[in-house]
Amino acid sequence: MNVADFIDYLNKTKHLHLDADYYGNIEVWRQWWKGDVPDIHDQKEDAPDGSVISRRLASLRMPKHVCEDWANLLLNDKTTLQIGDASTSAYLLGSDEQQTGGLLRQLHFWENANRLVEQAYWSGTGAFVMSVENLTVDASGNALPSPQGSIRLDYDPACCILPISVERGVVTEAAFVSECMMGGKPAVYLQTHTVRNGSRTITNEWFEVTDDISGTPKFSKLTEDKTLPGTVKSITVTGAPAWFSLFSPAAVKNLDGGMGLGMSIFSEALDAAQMVDYAFDNYRQDIRLGGKKIFYDRSLCRKWVDKEGTEHAVPPDAVHRQIFYELPAPEGSIDQPAAWREYNPDLRTASNHQAVQDALDMMSFKCKLGCHRYKFDQGTVTTATEYTGSRQDLVQNANKNQIPIETALIGILRAILWAAKNLLGAPVDPETSISVNWDDSYIVSEAERTSQLREDALAGLVPRCRYLSARYSLSEEEAHQWTEEAKADSQSEEQITFGGA
Repeated sequence: MNVADFIDYLNKTKHLHLDADYYGNIEVWRQWWKGDVPDIHDQKEDAPDGSVISRRLASLRMPKHVCEDWANLLLNDKTTLQIGDASTSAYLLGSDEQQTGGLLRQLHFWENANRLVEQAYWSGTGAFVMSVENLTVDASGNALPSPQGSIRLDYDPACCILPISVERGVVTEAAFVSECMMGGKPAVYLQTHTVRNGSRTITNEWFEVTDDISGTPKFSKLTEDKTLPGTVKSITVTGAPAWFSLFSPAAVKNLDGGMGLGMSIFSEALDAAQMVDYAFDNYRQDIRLGGKKIFYDRSLCRKWVDKEGTEHAVPPDAVHRQIFYELPAPEGSIDQPAAWREYNPDLRTASNHQAVQDALDMMSFKCKLGCHRYKFDQGTVTTATEYTGSRQDLVQNANKNQIPIETALIGILRAILWAAKNLLGAPVDPETSISVNWDDSYIVSEAERTSQLREDALAGLVPRCRYLSARYSLSEEEAHQWTEEAKADSQSEEQITFGGA
């Protein structure tokens, strides 16, 4: 999808002056994230016949791995929400302590949010975008209470985000471009959020994608009767918070342009990523070319002539022979060269291993994961706990990166709750307190935390039910029940022992 086409469309139809230049940086980051940068991974080599051939450079695809690691550190299955109002909490999270129900589970929110963090960290920005399907609107396009409506969320990377208005670093108006399928055909969905006099207007436009003669995708706007059912051309809501929420990696952008957008977490590590792939490719090439090689005197080779009269020499190994009828008799002095000799190349495993490790250390450092996040030693990988026990840079950077994500999470939840109350009539409080409980196992592992909790429980510093709850994932009520059963069993054993004595 060429986002420049939609920037031109918005500039013409809405008289804007959006610039597409910054999206060239995003395209470069996307190529690195995929592990396929044309100028880097497409190597040109000379063939034996003098022609130029392309060879694929081996790649560890570390930019993608880095983004996956950041997503797993920041938003994972241990991340939970703390919501003050009970009915609001039940609506969003369900009524059980594991937060396995509610609207967020229906929307598959946590899985998609984790993917969005990865996309935001390669592209520079991620966006939660809310919409409400099956709304009732009046003749002027104002949204009316619609109990039959349903809330939906989109998760867009920077290549799909077009900021329109930015105030003090906060995007207040934006357009979002999403690829989809309609009737088995590729299509593009353009949603524009604008604000006028305290009212927010969300405009929906659909485009079908066709290829012209040259194969270049061509976008043509669909008429309203061809769009998906349940959507309208535009709606207007008054008094609502923004129906979208953006976040970026916590680093000050040192690139020009792209106001409202951030930069990739590995934007400053492209040279290190290139070094990783060069070192890895050299390692692979040494292994690929490291097989035994035998050089024969041409007199040992079988000769044959093709149709063009060209003579070819076939070495003994090529015809799978193990017994030969004669060998050439050596002539001259004792220093006469042998008729064949073997060559065993040096694989240079130690040097190659060190080169790859050095490159990974630089990559890890430049991506804010610390100097030794990817430490390979005798077939094992240093765990996050072992690493952070001696280094605190990852901890500091992780805490710093939680801030924009928490702001975005709370922002989109406020929008969801506003729509749930004012449009769907749900019994929720949009102003209730909301906080994010982060998983900090990258500081202290779950095993270490549980072990320390066990020692504290045995020492009488914390109730034993707390240990049971953490160790066996029990609710507070179940943990109390287990504790009482353990006490009863212990007293029963003491009575039996005393009576037997």
